Amino acid sequence: MAYEKVNECYIVKDLYYAVEDNTWVRVNDDGTVTIGMTDVAQSLAGPILHAKAKKPGMHRKKGKPIATVESGKWVGPVKSPVSGEIVEINEELAKDARVLNKSPYYKGWIIKMKPDNLEADLADLVTGDAAVEAYRAKIEKDGVTCTHIEGTEEPA
Repeated sequence: MAYEKVNECYIVKDLYYAVEDNTWVRVNDDGTVTIGMTDVAQSLAGPILHAKAKKPGMHRKKGKPIATVESGKWVGPVKSPVSGEIVEINEELAKDARVLNKSPYYKGWIIKMKPDNLEADLADLVTGDAAVEAYRAKIEKDGVTCTHIEGTEEPA
């Protein structure tokens, strides 16, 4: 998986990003998408204490919360970058929410969703080099440097 590092923040190039919301989308072979928080988001939040995803079967519109995340310095929503029906949640988050810190792009996914209109939603997101450049601008503007806790997975 190709990625770039900007101020110690990993930006995985084959994902789609809602940069302002710090979320990513992975398109799966079965037509579903996997959604999670970016490395930037987990760094800004700090060590995550709790994460509660919305239930499977719920329909969420783009921009609406798919989960609530709580850290020592922040409690807030994770907004969906696409519209659709939640078909699966990451059960590991209930056991250890810090998986969001350790593996934001792999084990730390939040939900899987059956999108309503994936093509239209993806048109509003950035991927590849465009995502790296969008995050470079955001990271520099906001003065973000990512931090990683022990056991953090580097994208492979």
